[in-house]
Amino acid sequence: MRVALLITTYNRPDALEAVLNSVEHQSLKPIQVIIADDGSDDRTFSVIQKYLHKGAIPILHSWHEDKGFRLAESRNRGLALVESDYVIMIDGDMILDKHFIEDHVANAQRGFFLQGGRCLLTPDFSEEILKNVALYPDFHYMRKGIESRFEKRLTAFRAPWLTKIWKKEIEYSHKAIRGCNMSFFMDDIIAVNGFNNDMIGWGREDSEFVERLFNSGIKRYNIKFSALGYHLYHVESSRESLPENDRILRNAMDNKLQYCSNGLNKFLKQ
Repeated sequence: MRVALLITTYNRPDALEAVLNSVEHQSLKPIQVIIADDGSDDRTFSVIQKYLHKGAIPILHSWHEDKGFRLAESRNRGLALVESDYVIMIDGDMILDKHFIEDHVANAQRGFFLQGGRCLLTPDFSEEILKNVALYPDFHYMRKGIESRFEKRLTAFRAPWLTKIWKKEIEYSHKAIRGCNMSFFMDDIIAVNGFNNDMIGWGREDSEFVERLFNSGIKRYNIKFSALGYHLYHVESSRESLPENDRILRNAMDNKLQYCSNGLNKFLKQ
């Protein structure tokens, strides 16, 4: 199956470089890497150019002017460049296990989207990684720098046979919806018109998008012990936009919306 990798980013060039380095180590390479850029400065462009010149992975860069947090629109601009049947979506501070893409493809199933987890890294370990972004980190669930709680450390334990046992089919749940590790069939995304560009500022853009997928009959699979992603530490974003974004989400829920009018089609080639 042909698969694209969509990476969202905003002014974290060192983190993006660490992520792109992890893409180069993948056991299964994507046919495209698309950087969905929410208005970064030239430092991010320089990182992308560096990896383009290396030629190991095909990279496309979508960008719009920095007018505040517009993640939904940024993702739509990137999704409009997808040329594959399937797309995996991550954040630009998620370093990937070597089998990340392989695991998503292995678990893909029609009628579902996949929700993967994340393993949080400590500030010290994150800083250590960012000091040498060209070195692929030695990850292990018992390694110092992995989140200390035991149940969280298990998110860094890869065992595909356990994935099959713990794989849960969920018809409806917004619990732990995280756009930092998800994958979809592209025609399902197009059917609901992608993300809602009206979602501005941090929060709920993933949930509103998933709500419309649920309403259109797409179910959710949670995948554990596979598709491992390691989340570099960062300070959390402002929550000041949550009330308006909550209102948009509630409207989609109350009215069982399957489609948003201000979405992906704004950027698709006619």
